Amino acid sequence: MDGGQPVPSPLVPLGNVSSDSSMSLEQKTTFVFVILLFIFLGILIVRCFRILLDPYRSMPTSTWADGLEGLEKGQFDHALA
Repeated sequence: MDGGQPVPSPLVPLGNVSSDSSMSLEQKTTFVFVILLFIFLGILIVRCFRILLDPYRSMPTSTWADGLEGLEKGQFDHALA
């Protein structure tokens, strides 16, 4: 570049630049929210991999109808009344 003018960097924000280099409250809140989302995503990824590696461990050994007393399996009419 033959001009003598400095090229503006895209990483330096233009406009309202304060002399203090600390983040504003909105930036801090957004940063914390994004970090929490990444932690939540990491927990979900770990859980999915655990289910993929051992799918039968997460299944209950009993069925949904084991705890029913006085009702036949599959009979739903007037069960709550």
